[in-house]
Amino acid sequence: MNGMASDHNTSSQEEYLPHYLQKEDPFASKLSREADIVAGFYLTVIGILSTLGNGYVIFMSSKRKKKLRPAEIMTVNLAVCDLGISVVGKPFSIISFFSHRWVFGWMGCRWYGWAGFFFGCGSLITMTAVSLDRYLKICHLSYGTWLKRHHAFICLAIIWAYATFWATVPFAGVGSYAPEPFGTSCTLDWWLAQASVAGQAFILSILFFCLLFPTAVIVFSYVKIILKVKSSTKEVAHYDTRIQNSHILEMKLTKVAMLICAGFLIAWIPYAVVSVWSAFGQPDSVPIQFSVVPTLLAKSAAMYNPIIYQVIDCKFACCRSGGLKTLQKESSLRKSR
Repeated sequence: MNGMASDHNTSSQEEYLPHYLQKEDPFASKLSREADIVAGFYLTVIGILSTLGNGYVIFMSSKRKKKLRPAEIMTVNLAVCDLGISVVGKPFSIISFFSHRWVFGWMGCRWYGWAGFFFGCGSLITMTAVSLDRYLKICHLSYGTWLKRHHAFICLAIIWAYATFWATVPFAGVGSYAPEPFGTSCTLDWWLAQASVAGQAFILSILFFCLLFPTAVIVFSYVKIILKVKSSTKEVAHYDTRIQNSHILEMKLTKVAMLICAGFLIAWIPYAVVSVWSAFGQPDSVPIQFSVVPTLLAKSAAMYNPIIYQVIDCKFACCRSGGLKTLQKESSLRKSR
């Protein structure tokens, strides 16, 4: 009986054809022309705001590049990833939505899928590194004394190598990139999991190393930070003003990292859920009109971070000015005494 069941599963996997092989033209849009135009305008606005915002962050950081701290270097790397998604990826999808079909063929599809996965993975792994940095900085104070700029650059090299490896693995014959069910965008070939056990192993590896494990590290880091802050608030109150101001600035930077991670995960988790359902659920059970919404939401993730930077920068400026005034008052009192 078990043998018959396994033979049946194998035969069903072999018989399954993904959506891009069921029709002669996998790149024809499955949406209405009006829906494609709306999606095209939406991505145009997102792309412009993301490009200007992240470009501004990189430009302002370049003016003080020699003074950037390790945590700020990681933040710039996140802006580079977001800018890469906006500049390299979004024009392909915008043109295709307005054209009512994917117009760049299979080579363009594979390039677009690779670029989106590469920069998306780079963003998530960068945020994972930032969360670990915040965790060690807040929960293990001795860590901050030995962390130098060259450690941050070593971390960047590891991040880019990690993203390059996982984005390029599909080209080695293990996986592939394929058009989305709605036809005007491309992504990782999640539907390989419906075709073979090897495809399932590939998709599970991608999910674990490029989504579940980084997300678990991020959640662990910020949960530990929250617990640590609750237990150490009274202790910090007994320190002098300079240590208190330093603690406030560190917590502001931690809040920035938490907001960035939350925005990224909120944007990408619906897309990940739909992708996993496409890979392991009933074949073609996700409605085409439903699958396009998480895709558009995920593409907006690169726009949030510059907004968060600017909002928190205002608070940083206030915090710095407040700390400076306090130190000036202390020095004047000492002189008067």
